[in-house]
Amino acid sequence: MLATSTLQPHHIPQNFSDRFALVITKLLRFFADTVFSRRYGHRAVVLETVAAVPGMVGGALQHLRALRRIESDGGRIRMLLDEAENERMHLMTFIHIAQPTKFERFLILIAQGIFFNLFFLLYLLSPKTAHRLVGYFEEEAIYSYTEYLAGVESGSYANIAAPRIAIDYWNLGPDARLREVIIAIRADETHHRDVNHRLSDEFP
Repeated sequence: MLATSTLQPHHIPQNFSDRFALVITKLLRFFADTVFSRRYGHRAVVLETVAAVPGMVGGALQHLRALRRIESDGGRIRMLLDEAENERMHLMTFIHIAQPTKFERFLILIAQGIFFNLFFLLYLLSPKTAHRLVGYFEEEAIYSYTEYLAGVESGSYANIAAPRIAIDYWNLGPDARLREVIIAIRADETHHRDVNHRLSDEFP
């Protein structure tokens, strides 16, 4: 399990860009809490659909930027596309754990459509703010998965067998349970948090 010191770091807002990103994150957190409450599996299905968008948008725009400037991307393109793929695997895993309802499938369509366009525009205007926003998103994801893990460990949620897709992707043991899946996903989110806060710091 990740150490508490690894999970806790929070980027303290330094300027308007950071504060804007944090306010948007808290508003979306309020929406998720209101709609899903503590139905963490169903929350993950919807939110991981959205979480896979920033890496793809950032990777595509960094690719075009490198082409325009005829210069190296510094490894950002592959890193962001890998992040998008990783978040997609989170979604595919939770599809097996919590089958989305028709209402949740509708939310996925609406949320992804709206978020893709808004994030695309934000990244064009300010990659710095866009990466900070994702960094804060990941902070909230870590918090949510930590709550989910606590619920599994306390018996509030069934510690079901890990789906085969998760066992294969994270190289888990053949008898792995939901607890191990959550720990693996939370570790991914911790990495994404650190990467996006660092990328935000690199932009002027």
